[in-house]
Amino acid sequence: MRNVIPPNDKKLRGTITIPSDKSISHRAVMFASLANGKSVINNFSNGKDPLSTVSVCKNLGVDIELHDEKTVIVKSNGKFRAPAEVLDCGNSGTTMRMMAGLLAGQSFNSILTGDESLQKRPMKRIIEPLSLMGANISAIGYKAPINITGANLHGIQYSSKISSAQVKSCMLLAGLFADGETIYTEPYLSRNHTELMLKYMNADITTEGTTTRINKSVLTPFKINVVGDISSAAFFMAAASIVPDSDIILQNVGLNPTRTGILEVLKKMGGNIEILNKREEAGEPVGDIRIKYSDLKSCTIDGDIIPRLIDELPVIAVLATQAEGTTTVKNAEDLRNKETDRIFAIVNELKKLGADIIDTPDGFIVNGKTSLNGRIEVETYHDHRLAMSLFTAGLVCKKPIIIKDFDWVDISFPEFEELMNNLM
Repeated sequence: MRNVIPPNDKKLRGTITIPSDKSISHRAVMFASLANGKSVINNFSNGKDPLSTVSVCKNLGVDIELHDEKTVIVKSNGKFRAPAEVLDCGNSGTTMRMMAGLLAGQSFNSILTGDESLQKRPMKRIIEPLSLMGANISAIGYKAPINITGANLHGIQYSSKISSAQVKSCMLLAGLFADGETIYTEPYLSRNHTELMLKYMNADITTEGTTTRINKSVLTPFKINVVGDISSAAFFMAAASIVPDSDIILQNVGLNPTRTGILEVLKKMGGNIEILNKREEAGEPVGDIRIKYSDLKSCTIDGDIIPRLIDELPVIAVLATQAEGTTTVKNAEDLRNKETDRIFAIVNELKKLGADIIDTPDGFIVNGKTSLNGRIEVETYHDHRLAMSLFTAGLVCKKPIIIKDFDWVDISFPEFEELMNNLM
């Protein structure tokens, strides 16, 4: 599908509610599947990735019902059963990596696979530490499909070289089935939804600094309202910041400190942001965000903030094209291991639009402020975040742009274009 984005000569105004957080939705249905009893998940994400997690858990014998598209009811005896077929994770790296942790300590065998894109993503980062725990797990070239033979796991002390919430969650979930304590340390604190939700469900888990400890635990069923996804909100924050005379409010946005790097960067760049109606939901901070247009300035983005905005870096590149000065992003080499090489992809496509941007081994450098041209077709690389970032760029282009395969946004945010149009 091709999507034509006309230049936006109108300001963005109004209030919208941000859809459910994808990361929390994944975890809610997985963890509820491990609890003995009935759990209710309200405001569940309807993106294709979380629905892949639902499908995998169903194939493991869990009773899961979707009501009115936003409410998921999970009934479980706290155990998985052997799957009758290969477990298809679709495009979801979260599903594959976290389920590998859950399945490694089971008494049965399983195979995790995914679409063509997912089969190219690196799985050595989970296979090696799981093997150290006693898991019998293998994959040709460390790429999916992943073959898992049921095994007895034992806890280990593991220091990761990268800060990845998926790797951390994989290890902690394996720790739920391991004899002894599992201790996981990362260089910088990555998103901590797993730790917060497991604690909320009465798991034996503690965190101090960048180290988390977990022991075998019995999880308690729960009722949860999933907060809005700040990674989805980021595109609207960026759009309002660069489209002149814009003033919008984004409701129900998750404000977990391990995810709010985008807010810190926007403030550092001189963005006009205000947090309203702060509250808490199942241990997760949440609030409404008001964003107005502002004259942005360049900045350097590196170090421990990178894990807290790794998914937002493509749209931050768009922001940087409209900021005065040179913006430099460093220490983001893991961005090359996402659905596509996002460093190469966003640099290549923004260059087509006239941006002054170059890639580096671990990030990119943008010289702004640059007038973007348009009247060209850009590629999404089958990557939902690239598609939405390029849509955002299209709002300030002089001429219309055509985004090839724009329907990849359905992976995480099928309501994206409708909500954006509601603000125009």
